[in-house]
Amino acid sequence: MSVIQNLWLCCPRTQPFLFKIRPRIYVALSPRGSTIWCHSMSQATKVSSFPDGVEQVVDNNALGVPKVEILKQKMELLGINLDNSCLPGQYHNLFCPKCKGGKLKERSLSFHIIPDCEFAMWRCFRTKCGWAGRVFAKDSNLHGYGQMTEKSLGLEPLGPKLIAYFKERQISEKTLSRNAVRQMSESKEIIAFTYKQNGLLVGCKFRTMEKRFWQVKGTEKMLYGIDDINHASEVIIVEGEIDKLSLEEAGFQNCVSVPGGAPGKVSKDLPPIEKDTAYQYLWNCKEYFNKVVRIILATDNDPPGRALADELAKRLGQERCWQVHWPKKDDTNCFKDANEVLKYMGADTLKRIVENAEPYTIAH
Repeated sequence: MSVIQNLWLCCPRTQPFLFKIRPRIYVALSPRGSTIWCHSMSQATKVSSFPDGVEQVVDNNALGVPKVEILKQKMELLGINLDNSCLPGQYHNLFCPKCKGGKLKERSLSFHIIPDCEFAMWRCFRTKCGWAGRVFAKDSNLHGYGQMTEKSLGLEPLGPKLIAYFKERQISEKTLSRNAVRQMSESKEIIAFTYKQNGLLVGCKFRTMEKRFWQVKGTEKMLYGIDDINHASEVIIVEGEIDKLSLEEAGFQNCVSVPGGAPGKVSKDLPPIEKDTAYQYLWNCKEYFNKVVRIILATDNDPPGRALADELAKRLGQERCWQVHWPKKDDTNCFKDANEVLKYMGADTLKRIVENAEPYTIAH
């Protein structure tokens, strides 16, 4: 029996003990004597001494230590060292302690502390690594990534009503199934677009038939359909998940969608990567685009959609970007997006329009 176990048997308590096992590293024991978590506490307070150099300490949460400091201390145990520039609410590109950034020594680890400092999350976007995790400031467990599942999100296969909704938009059950489009089990009219990387569920975006959107808290900032461009040398980028499904109906699986809406206008100057939060999904997926030689921008045919295309071209490199021109719907209007073309003109026409994309020219 270990020293800690002996101490626990001699000192029964209703509250957890924290024991120092080496400098800056502490172990908490539950009243039943099982290890709860391992924690690094730079400001832990010594209460009393125990035999063999074991010390009881008070939990930082009880001392009112700021949540952000607790999170940073927990990250140290995992090899993620954070300085004062890692502020809550921002995304940071760090060196991954698991893969060390590969041969190129890239800052491939996307790290984020949510604004209220309740938890921190991270993911390495090198395809050969993919290390991810999440820790909570109040939770006594230090653990790896709490894997999101369809069951934990309350998802189920699409029912007849939503299948009919997509059928009206010329999207087949085969395409819906391959992209793991689901519905909420509690509401049969809410669509769930599952975001996956390396086959694992890393986020989910919900949509009502009236076009109201929201995301699961903690959803990764990444492109929808990222696994479909894993080995692609040519990539199509669209503005919505339904447009990505529409391109698949036209024979293009090498397509991804941006996860959020388009900007109101084009920015004058590009911010530093760590402050470019609106386009963090691009930087998180940077490695996927390193080998891409041609990028077709098929955003919506409206001012925000055109602004989005300009912003994407600036970040991805205008020299390898091409632009889709949506055809006229009537004498005064053009089709708005890929799904409109699919719905009214068919898959063959949509395919031909994409194939006829032209070299991109930034308008602003």
